[in-house]
Amino acid sequence: MQDEYTITSVTELGKGRYKIEFDGELRLVLYKGEMRAYHIKEGERISGDAVEEIMTRILPKRAKLRSMNLLKSRSYTEYQIREKLKEGFYPEQVIDEAVAYIKSFHYIDDRRYAKDYIIYYSESRSRGRITQDLIKKGISRELIGAVYEEDLEEEIPDETALMERLIQKKNYDREHADYRERQKMGAFLYRKGFSLDKIEKII
Repeated sequence: MQDEYTITSVTELGKGRYKIEFDGELRLVLYKGEMRAYHIKEGERISGDAVEEIMTRILPKRAKLRSMNLLKSRSYTEYQIREKLKEGFYPEQVIDEAVAYIKSFHYIDDRRYAKDYIIYYSESRSRGRITQDLIKKGISRELIGAVYEEDLEEEIPDETALMERLIQKKNYDREHADYRERQKMGAFLYRKGFSLDKIEKII
């Protein structure tokens, strides 16, 4: 920590919350009472000890609580929790501490998340589509592959069988389907993430 910081901006966010910027770089959110306690005003200076106290005593507890509240309603990956905390202007070191805390209790577990996600969507989406979805959620391709090969080798349906079930649900008739119906079915399967060569073979 620096010996001193300049409070370069104070922005009201509503509900008694204010975004504070120190030296044009460090950003965090405090409540009105906390601002009074630390004598925070735009253009004033604040000691490094005071900023460190905010970073180590006030914000980590709040970030942990925010993370726990998020996890009450649904599962999140580590990446998603980090992004949510960034949206709340929590500094990186505070985010790291909050994530380490919830990981220590296994409240987030990317491998478990990936396994549950794959099982849930394996009856309606291709492996390629599921993989892309999980990558967007911050899970690495390597971990996804490991879950498929090590955890779910016997549980995931064969893609050809899955495609067959999907087209049966759509009452698709190969023998009598015209060009428009084939195009429509092909587009449906493509949106599910199946490759074009597999689609051509099955329709």
